[in-house]
Amino acid sequence: MPSQDLDFNGDHPGDCGDLGISIDRQGRWFYHGTPINRKEMVCLFASVMHRAPDGGYLLITPGEMGRIEVEDVPFLAVEMFACGSGRDRVISFRTNMDEMVTVDAEHPLRIETGDGTGEPSPYVMVRNGLEARLTRSVYYDLVSQGWEEERGDEKVYGLWSSGIFFPLGRLDLSD
Repeated sequence: MPSQDLDFNGDHPGDCGDLGISIDRQGRWFYHGTPINRKEMVCLFASVMHRAPDGGYLLITPGEMGRIEVEDVPFLAVEMFACGSGRDRVISFRTNMDEMVTVDAEHPLRIETGDGTGEPSPYVMVRNGLEARLTRSVYYDLVSQGWEEERGDEKVYGLWSSGIFFPLGRLDLSD
């Protein structure tokens, strides 16, 4: 989903086009195929990242703008924190860029199911259309915090955070 606060008209004076920067599915950053190993540099780039209206990814500074390629999403949720219990629970994540995000109405949790595989891919909104995919171990921690809720006529497995129920999956009770 494109950023809501980005005033992008496609005619930025410092448009540099493709910057040659890419982020793979494991959250690794590359410049023309060479890994960018300085975390400080990657965090700086991440701090100026935006979503374009077409869904692409941009790095925008006051003087320049350019496109980058992102294989899945730009960030990974690498650590989970939980406090409270039941409906009063609050879940937060630390990203691989050391940003903290609390699951709430502005930072929802969503689950995508892989085509053909049925494998879940969990995501959390970090900021302005930029998401983090939960790593497998963080997702397992998250699932261990959930429980069954009745939603209408179906039973759903999910969890509460910041007073909102976030479904993780439907419970199929048929044989």
